Amino acid sequence: MSIKDEFTKGLWKTIAPFRLVLGLCPTLAVTTTGLNGFGMGMATTFVLVFSNLFVSLLRKFIPAQVRIASFIVIIASFVVIVELVMQAWFYQLFKILGIFIPLIVVNCIILGRAEAFASKNNPIMSLADGLGIGLGFTISLFVLGSIRELLGSGTLLDIPVMWSSFEPFAFMLKPPGAFVALGILLALMNLISQRQARKGGAR
Repeated sequence: MSIKDEFTKGLWKTIAPFRLVLGLCPTLAVTTTGLNGFGMGMATTFVLVFSNLFVSLLRKFIPAQVRIASFIVIIASFVVIVELVMQAWFYQLFKILGIFIPLIVVNCIILGRAEAFASKNNPIMSLADGLGIGLGFTISLFVLGSIRELLGSGTLLDIPVMWSSFEPFAFMLKPPGAFVALGILLALMNLISQRQARKGGAR
């Protein structure tokens, strides 16, 4: 595959929460607003991109017997960087995301890409893979968070956008609401994919 293909696959074909069904804990837990989802997605993307890069650079020097432990050490190092940066410059968002920032260390998306891709490919391809998967994850969290915020609070990025008589669905801000929104988005994606497949078969 080309660099472009490796990048774009993460934006639709292998978009993490919907196609790979990975990273669902932060997807469901922190997406009460679009901003929260975006912040969590960008933090994960940073760790994913740089852990992919360093795993790829060091892949020939890491013994196979300790590769998973080595990957976790690399990932944890970048999670600490993200945590310190967020504490210094984005403290309010850091408080909201809470425990889910350090839990990026055990995010299946990041460890999975390190094992399945970065440890077997060159740094450029690994960067493209990490950036594509990370941005796809960020978009997923932002869209999910925006839908829940819009229906649950009547706001979008903390800006009131609904009519004055709108009654927010508080249910959407609770854990069951996250599952409902995720299910709706997954159904829409499957519907679009089916239509694309029919068009492709008709040609």
